[in-house]
Formats: sequence, C-alpha cells, structure tokens
Amino acid sequence: MLPTHNRKTGEELHLLGVNITHRPLWVQFTLLSLAVFVFYVGYGYMQELIFKLPGMKPYGMYLTLFQFVIYSFCGWAEGSLYHDTKRKVPLKIYLLLAFFTVATMGLSNASVGYLNYPTQVIFKCCKLVPVLIGGIIIQGKRYGCIDLFAAVLMSIGLIMFTLADNSVSPNFDPRGYIMISGALLADAVIGNIQEKNMKKYGGSSNEMVLYSYSIGSVYLLLYTIVSGEFSSAFQFFLENPGKTYGYSIIFALFGYLGVNVVLTLIKVCGALVAVTVTTLRKALTIILSFVLFSKPFTVDYVWAGLVILFAIYLNLYSKNKQKWDAEVKRFVVRFMPSSRVTVFAKDGPFMV
Repeated sequence: MLPTHNRKTGEELHLLGVNITHRPLWVQFTLLSLAVFVFYVGYGYMQELIFKLPGMKPYGMYLTLFQFVIYSFCGWAEGSLYHDTKRKVPLKIYLLLAFFTVATMGLSNASVGYLNYPTQVIFKCCKLVPVLIGGIIIQGKRYGCIDLFAAVLMSIGLIMFTLADNSVSPNFDPRGYIMISGALLADAVIGNIQEKNMKKYGGSSNEMVLYSYSIGSVYLLLYTIVSGEFSSAFQFFLENPGKTYGYSIIFALFGYLGVNVVLTLIKVCGALVAVTVTTLRKALTIILSFVLFSKPFTVDYVWAGLVILFAIYLNLYSKNKQKWDAEVKRFVVRFMPSSRVTVFAKDGPFMV
C-alpha cells in the first residue's frame, strides 16, 4: 500500500499537461516515478555528454545562462496556464535568491568539466551538511543528535569517495571539488531562504522558479559579458549548434520537467517515497555514467555510496520519527501478534 501525502483539497495534479488527479494512486505513482527516471537520467546523461564535447570545459556559466533562459520561459508558460501569476514574495527576496541560484547551478554545471561525474552526483546527495549549518546560522535552528550523526556520516562518505576518486582518476583536479562545494553551500542558503520566506508570504513553487531564474538570467548575462565568456562561448556554440544548442535545450527541458515531477510526487506520496525514487534514480545515473562513458572504477566507490545512503535515510527518519515509529508498531502488531518487541517512540519505549 502506497503512502499518501496531504495536499490541498481540489488541487489538481498534472504530468506533462495531462490531468492525472482522478487516476488510481498506483497509476499516479507509477507514471510519476517513470517520469522521474526518464527526465533525471536524461538530464544527467545530457549534462555529461555536453561536457564531453571538445573545448566545452570553460563554458559552464554560458550553459547555465542558456538553462536559466529555458527555465524562465517554461516557468512563465506554466504560470500562465495553471497558476496565479501575481507575485506574493517581495522582489528583494528574489534578487537575493536568484544570486544564490546562479551560484549553485553555475558552479554545479561548471564542476562537471573538472570532476568525475559520479563524484559530482554523490556530492549533490550530501546537501544536508551545508543545509544544517545554514539552518543554524540563518534561522537559529537547533538539530538533534540523529541529524548531527547523519551529517557526520555524510562527511565521512564524501571523504571516502574523494579519496577513491583521487586514487583512480588520471585527471584529478581540485578545482572541481571547490566548485561543487561552493554549489552546495549556495544551495544550503537557497533552502533556508525559501523555507523562511515562502511560508511567510505564501509564494508558490512556480512563482519561485519564474522570478529566481529570470532574474538569475540577467545576473548570468552580465557575468558572462564582463568575464569575456559570452563572446567566446557564443562563437564556440555556433561552430556546432546541433550538438551545443541542441544538447543544451534537451538538457534544460529535462531538468525543468524533472523538478516539477518530483514536486508532484511529493504531493502524491510524501517525502519518503520521493527520496527513495530519487535516490534510486541517482544510483542508476551513476551506473549508466560508468557504462556509457569510459572511466576508472574502484569498489571503494560502493562503500562510500552505502555510507552516504545510510546517512540520507537516517536524516529522513529524524524528520519523520514519530510517524515511522507508529508504522513499525502497526507492522509488528499485524505480522507478529504473539511477539513482545520493544519499539522506541517519542514518549519512550513500549512493548507490543
């Protein structure tokens, strides 16, 4: 039986413009999960394929500019069709949010030119660490021991993965690690700004996408012009527009659609199912990266990945502890009625 997640009464669900609100839950889950795999595996494949083009390495920010323009257009089109286009969040918040969105996506894209792609994916799985730090600094949050332990495990897993990458990669470049670390720090700031202000002003995810990426497009245009990247990248892309612009359009569309599908999956089935699906997707992306693009492999990657996977679910358990403990109790009572098993809940251990 699939879990359901509370959503607004009467709120409709769409997948690629098709209304799936009245479909059975298992049909919604199946369609959305397949869409997550198709869009995000395609996104990862196209991202790595773009940076395999000879000479593409220095043009990560120009690619991000192109991606932001596509996201802005898609956000405007979606808002016009399905959402209220009136802005609720103050513009100054979006000016700040756009800056950090540029930083996280620009640095993430640029890092692919310097990193082993599976390493980049693993680093992006570990945003809990900077998010936790950002929550303490920006919002004054306090975290429990489980969250802190999960963050420590993620840090250990990242160190293991980095050491493994260093041992087998013939082109180990520390600039890639600096870029992806900067992307994670910016992403942590984004998460905390969104959480603090979207609740306060009631802005929708579509509004956030539209304003963050459209303002970010202006930032990126100015940056690439001032740095000189725009003219050289524009000429480079024109030399083979079918592969450069063609791949980039597919890459950006996959990314935009993937974000929307994950948000819909969370509405339908909740965070646990969404995290499970996206984690499996990342695992498949890493496997396909090794299969489709020749690169060295070591079993140390597997051990590091398992440590990080455990940390992800430990963090998820911390956020849903009371609910999960209740589910464990129901499972034990249903399938082990004669057993006496201690289950730890919020109010202390109890026997079933």
